[in-house]
Amino acid sequence: MYLTTEKKQEIFAKHGKSATDTGSSEGQIALFTYRIAHLTEHLKKNKKDYGTQRSLIALVGKRRSLLDYLQKVDIARYRAIVKELELRK
Repeated sequence: MYLTTEKKQEIFAKHGKSATDTGSSEGQIALFTYRIAHLTEHLKKNKKDYGTQRSLIALVGKRRSLLDYLQKVDIARYRAIVKELELRK
């Protein structure tokens, strides 16, 4: 399994408020980014895996929604997470 409990806790500890704070927008965006990177690598090897492709598109949409919410609510937190995860060029 590519996403263990320890890896999740590490992601939430680094980007969220704490290792157990799984509800923060920053933590969820970081987790989605990690999963998106993993699925992208999988699809590079398995081009006809349409189920995974559909899941990837759904994850990108969820991350986009969270980013839009964060941008609307607190622009400083939005800019910090975008810079930290290098989501924009």
